[in-house]
Amino acid sequence: MKLFDAHCHLQDERLKPDFDQVLCRAKDVGVVEMACCGSSEADWLHTLEISRRIPGCVPAFGIHPWYAASRSAGWKKELVDLLNAVPSAGVGEIGLDHAIKSRNDDDQMSLFIEQLDIARRLHRPVSMHCRRAWEALMSALNTGPELAAGFVVHSYSGSAELVEQLSRAGAYFSFSGTITRSGNTRGHRSVQAAPIDRLLIETDAPDLMPVIDGVSATGPNEPANLMFVLNAVAELRNMTPDEIAEITRRNARRLFMGEADV
Repeated sequence: MKLFDAHCHLQDERLKPDFDQVLCRAKDVGVVEMACCGSSEADWLHTLEISRRIPGCVPAFGIHPWYAASRSAGWKKELVDLLNAVPSAGVGEIGLDHAIKSRNDDDQMSLFIEQLDIARRLHRPVSMHCRRAWEALMSALNTGPELAAGFVVHSYSGSAELVEQLSRAGAYFSFSGTITRSGNTRGHRSVQAAPIDRLLIETDAPDLMPVIDGVSATGPNEPANLMFVLNAVAELRNMTPDEIAEITRRNARRLFMGEADV
């Protein structure tokens, strides 16, 4: 069984003390590819360095809405230059977050649209963050042409009803450890509603630990825990873990690596 973790942050300092073992444990369970997403200018070069060290690690660079206010005056040129230097890289993690109390919605939207425009111009896939901002997200997507290289809404938390609307815009849907929670009926319905050819699985390591053996685990999450997400998705879709592993890996390679289906 081979797995693709569609969204993680290997550059996060919480993984540093045990980093080599994190990679070994991922390999042991079959995680052979990962999309490692930057969050701010401060971690882009570390993200790049990690992606060059690890076979199958696809980098993405972008400014997360949490760090919108701290971006530099020259962030756009820095991002474009980096993407041009790394043709395999995507744009992310970018998006909108209306769940945080201290925020500027207009500034978030402006930053998001600017980064979408960069992705369109450079023909790069996009990894998106969205919390409690679904109407604004759809508005942003409608401000320009289709994202021809594709995009994924990571750790999808929207409704099953919104899946169809986002699908028409070209979305992939990535599900994280949150769907291992028995009470997350909204997430379970969304897993079941997602088109099978747009379905992805992720850890969002080191965040969003899954439920393990019925217990809400603590501590830094890691790519090896993708197995728990895989098993939950397989159960919700009434399919085998092997089937979901093959499908989600094929979908992720299509999105992040531009690989045609065979």
